Amino acid sequence: MRGAPWPPERDYGVGGRIRACASQGLPVLFNSLTFIAFLGIVLAVHVSPLPWSAKKSSLLIASYLFYAAWNPPFVILLWISTLVDWWAAGRIARTEAPARRRALLLVSLATNLGLLGYFKYGGFLTRNFAEAMAAMGVPWQAPAWDIVLPVGISFYTFQTMAYTLDVYLRRAPPARSFLDFALFVTFFPQLVAGPIVRPRDLVPQFATPRMATARQFGWGAMLLVLGLFEKIVVADGILAPVSDAAFGARELLHPGDAWLGTLAFSGQIFCDFAGYSTCAIGIALMLGFSLPDNFRYPYAAIGFSDFWRRWHISLSTWLRDYLYVPLGGNRQGAARTYANLMLTMLLGGLWHGAAWTFVAWGGLHGAYLAAERWLKPRVGHLALWRTLPGKLLLALLTYFLVNITWVFFRATDFPTAWRMLRGMLLLDTGGAPILGTYALASASAAVATILAVHWHMRHRALHAEVSRWPVAATGTLWGLMLFAIAITQGGSDAFIYFQF
Repeated sequence: MRGAPWPPERDYGVGGRIRACASQGLPVLFNSLTFIAFLGIVLAVHVSPLPWSAKKSSLLIASYLFYAAWNPPFVILLWISTLVDWWAAGRIARTEAPARRRALLLVSLATNLGLLGYFKYGGFLTRNFAEAMAAMGVPWQAPAWDIVLPVGISFYTFQTMAYTLDVYLRRAPPARSFLDFALFVTFFPQLVAGPIVRPRDLVPQFATPRMATARQFGWGAMLLVLGLFEKIVVADGILAPVSDAAFGARELLHPGDAWLGTLAFSGQIFCDFAGYSTCAIGIALMLGFSLPDNFRYPYAAIGFSDFWRRWHISLSTWLRDYLYVPLGGNRQGAARTYANLMLTMLLGGLWHGAAWTFVAWGGLHGAYLAAERWLKPRVGHLALWRTLPGKLLLALLTYFLVNITWVFFRATDFPTAWRMLRGMLLLDTGGAPILGTYALASASAAVATILAVHWHMRHRALHAEVSRWPVAATGTLWGLMLFAIAITQGGSDAFIYFQF
């Protein structure tokens, strides 16, 4: 056996923060028995002969209960966002005076960003202000900032802001029904971790009765099982212990362990977040609603523009439409384009967390996108990149550089990130191995399988692919996933993106 005792005795980084949040209570998890009972009741009411308005009201109440299961008082924040944006968007739609429209939009933005800034970034800002004062020789003690972060506040804030912005920009009319709008803000499958749904994609679905067909219900249930398998078995059961051990080490790691820990986290965060999105899409489909895809096999991306067309699609398109394009996009010269890319990705990094490591993660992606944009007209015409070996080479380079960014996303501080990178880039090879044989084998197999599936499915749709399988093969696969979920149920943690 290699290295230290297995599994690790402590939790660090993203995993540690999520476990700390879980100890305070979180929304009913998709992998809990309580949630199964909750979903059963919601589905029973939804298929009952009640009027459509009553069913929508029950969905709204269920959504509030789902969120209140974590911390009931924070439901008030949902009410504030709902009421302010309903009022502001309605007034914006009824007035033509530009100054008044801007003022109403400002009320909406100030409310939403004010709540987000206070709860998510207040402590970060006061700490950094204290450090800046100390650097100038001015003693100033930051006040204690012991405020719980409302789960999913970044997601529903962006979703409600999109509604007001779309009405202001005349991209969509305001919702006709307050009930429909309130349900759009709080729809429980995607409330706390996305996808971030645009109002024009979801609000109209609440206007008329929705009921899943037998085929939709079955496919939704399959997606729910697939998402739980990704989360519970792969992310938590196989990859999280390896990632936690590597990033939790307090000494320099052997290059192989540093790389495996980072690759394990790349698989963990994909299976965790894509697993949640898949669960959300599946549950919505079981109720008769359609949510957009949030992932399209991102580790088969060829280049960083392609990566962001495949990773966290609802966020990347939100940043494009509501930040990058309004900044000027690529319409004002090369230098301005690079600056817009960098600013968009820096803010995207800060959206993920109130820490400079997240800003560094976003900055690296901004630099990658700018470099790709500069290089493409200069070398993109070469015939090599149109061949299979060329595409594989670019895909591997993209994956390599993406994993460099994951180091900053996962590390709790810059010393940890530099320690990992020194080992990964062979700048210091004196680190000791800490991962056992089982960890090496299981994590390597899981990561290799994820990459193979992504490459195979790069231009394919899951539903079309599965529909070609024999019924017996599909049933066997889903049965095996359910069995694997059942035997690893006890070790599952909260979804990583609940903290955002």
